Amino acid sequence: MRDMLDLGELHAEVTRKAIKHVHLSVLPPSGKVRVAAPQSMALDTIRLFVISKLAWIRTQQRKLQTQERETPREFLNKESHYLWGKRYQLEVNHADAAPEVSLTPRKLKLQVRPGADPARCEEVLDGWYRQQVHEAAPTLIAKWAPLLGVQVARVFVQRMKTKWGSCTPESGYIRLNTDLAKKPPECLEYILVHELVHLLEPTHNERFMALMDLYLPHWQHLRKQLNRLPVRHENWEY
Repeated sequence: MRDMLDLGELHAEVTRKAIKHVHLSVLPPSGKVRVAAPQSMALDTIRLFVISKLAWIRTQQRKLQTQERETPREFLNKESHYLWGKRYQLEVNHADAAPEVSLTPRKLKLQVRPGADPARCEEVLDGWYRQQVHEAAPTLIAKWAPLLGVQVARVFVQRMKTKWGSCTPESGYIRLNTDLAKKPPECLEYILVHELVHLLEPTHNERFMALMDLYLPHWQHLRKQLNRLPVRHENWEY
């Protein structure tokens, strides 16, 4: 069930779910406002909650609207691509062999079959980035899960259009954004710790903030660092 809240210039989409608390999100790239609320909560109560958060919503919208965007990738030689925050020049090679990606100190080499279009190049490279996150995550989980006293049942890495990560506390599933492989390694660690803490506290309440402060005292600095970095240029869908 979905409702729309009309607050003058601000519109918020309300979705009812089997949850105990209200979740407020401001989504990129334009700052769309989405509210997830308990099924039994009155719309007027939700309206008052959103009104109380107007200053925070405006701040988040300004941040999103000024965040730098990556230029659209054309997958041409000497184009800039990134791995763990380091810049590489792309070198595209066409060969009648299985697609692969490799690195030299300065170049990211992408091998594709003759006639491969930019969409296919992007598909191959995204698969490689996904593998980088898959390989990096277990070490971080082995470090942080025992410290937090949580268990991760499964990690999914996928292209996510509105989030860097998410978790399902009931199942112990963690989801990570493929694009984290492009950012400095500490950004992946921050997002992973963030999601692991959600296994202890599902909402962004005071307890969640206190747990983040306890286990990763500089997390707010890392969040700002990640939010300052360019994000993928694409048409966002919800």
